[in-house]
Amino acid sequence: MSHGKTLPIACLLALTLGTSLSVHASENSFAKAYSDYQAAVEKGDTANIEASAKAAYQLGEAQYAKDSIDLANLAINWAAAIEKQVAPYPFREKNLAQTAKANELYQLALANYNVHYGKEALELIDPLLGSAITESKAKVAKDYLQAAIDIAEKSDNKKLIADVKMAAFNRLSNTELYTKSIRNYAFDAYDIYKEILPENALDRVKATYVVGAVEYAEKHDDKAIPLLLEVVKQFDVLNYSHPYALSAHAYLVELYERQGKRDESTAHCIAIGKMRPWTDEQEQQPIFRINPKYPLPYAQQRKSGWVQLKFTVDEHGFVKNPEIIASKGGALFEKESIKTLDKWRYAPKFENGKAVEAQTSVQLDYTINR
Repeated sequence: MSHGKTLPIACLLALTLGTSLSVHASENSFAKAYSDYQAAVEKGDTANIEASAKAAYQLGEAQYAKDSIDLANLAINWAAAIEKQVAPYPFREKNLAQTAKANELYQLALANYNVHYGKEALELIDPLLGSAITESKAKVAKDYLQAAIDIAEKSDNKKLIADVKMAAFNRLSNTELYTKSIRNYAFDAYDIYKEILPENALDRVKATYVVGAVEYAEKHDDKAIPLLLEVVKQFDVLNYSHPYALSAHAYLVELYERQGKRDESTAHCIAIGKMRPWTDEQEQQPIFRINPKYPLPYAQQRKSGWVQLKFTVDEHGFVKNPEIIASKGGALFEKESIKTLDKWRYAPKFENGKAVEAQTSVQLDYTINR
């Protein structure tokens, strides 16, 4: 005979009902969070995408098994939302915790995808790229990227191959692992984009810029110039400003100045000036500059000094009427500073859509290491 107490039927019903209501409430909360996430994505509401993706994932943990595809998909949504909020590699100190969380989520998704889809499935590419982009160690990131490239190259999807190789270049190009092989990822992607995409497709234009920038860095001026000219041409057609367009103009200023083609350089100085939102108190910065030569007599004497100058930047970005404000060290520093400024180029200021002359100043320092 049992001496335990039996709960009344009414109590058992109440407990069952309470559990059922709790489950339904949880399901409803998850459904609302996921609906909020979808709405934020559709509206491009960046302020709410990450918060709603986080809520959906956290509520989804109670709905789905840890090794499920559903939870993996929610993890990717949240990780991608975090990734968009933090700067790409190299990571800023203030973003390290967020980046680490995104990496953890991508790796959870990658593990689940491996089990459900297999180790060579195309579905693995997204979490592999995400893991690489949010991985702080370049060598580990390279392993993820190589795995993604291997999977992509086994497909017949040229666009996918190009996208993955460009992602690999972008992640590894500014690391100690940069080699000719990494360089060639960008060139391979560019060749594919050129084959399959129209001239004004944004992926192709961006790849053109990247390859042009590499050719510039490698001092292949005659290869860099047509590529960068294509970039500025296409952004003109697309009719919106982009950091790559601004940078392409700046590269072209330097390339043409190095070749002594000052008229060709002028068009790009003016284009940069037109793109920038100028303020009255804003100091102009040179787009192209060379360092002054150290006067030999002063170098032999190990004499240091400085020169402050004011001058006009004309509507074509040339330096006009330089004047000495103050100096220290001697007249040869002043003479060399005036001579040097004649070779500098600026972006002219714009007022009411028109290039105008403007005053600016600079200090040139002359220092001998003792």
